[in-house]
Amino acid sequence: SDQAKLVTMADNKEELTPITVITGFLGAGKTTLVNYILKEQNQWKICVLENEFGEVAIDDGLVAESLDAPEDLITMDNGCVCCSVRGDLVRTLGQLASRRKDFDAILLETTGLADPAPIVYTIQTNPKMSDSYRIDSIVCLADCKHLEAHLDEKKPDGSVNEALQQVAFADKILLNKVDLVTEEEKAKLEARLRTINKFATVIETERSRAPLDKILGVNSFNME
Repeated sequence: SDQAKLVTMADNKEELTPITVITGFLGAGKTTLVNYILKEQNQWKICVLENEFGEVAIDDGLVAESLDAPEDLITMDNGCVCCSVRGDLVRTLGQLASRRKDFDAILLETTGLADPAPIVYTIQTNPKMSDSYRIDSIVCLADCKHLEAHLDEKKPDGSVNEALQQVAFADKILLNKVDLVTEEEKAKLEARLRTINKFATVIETERSRAPLDKILGVNSFNME
């Protein structure tokens, strides 16, 4: 019956493993955030995927050996795991699907200039993905001190400003390094962020110590 179908859909949503996508520029503090999650906190069992595609491989020999993705899963003392995605994200998530119940959430850390839209689209539309995962939230990590400069940057070829896009697409903005700016500078920056994205929740952090319960498993992402 239709009602039974609806109920199973609702149940499935509960069953899906939430993915939080972290965007932000190099230097915003993403690595520090990932290290905090992997090494310092103990509440959450998280699978951190460090998304390196699009980057130039430094040591081809090394990469060739580790192409069968989750072989390079590293398990941390707190039960979190970390994995580098060096090729196809869909394949890595597919390989993790059988183990996904071990994790409370998956954190996908994207490289400096990645636009999160294609990743989100793929996870939501590829049936292999949408049967196991759901996009839970898109978190943009922004560095108080340098964000203005990134937002002001005019691209020579008129292409899209990635910082602007990351802020616009996020449903959570982690305003990091707030200890490095004055209250006045911070207020001005927050006002500007509101003009770009008036719906995102702004969370202030220092040294990427983010309140994880506000960015993981929150179900705040909405394609609209």
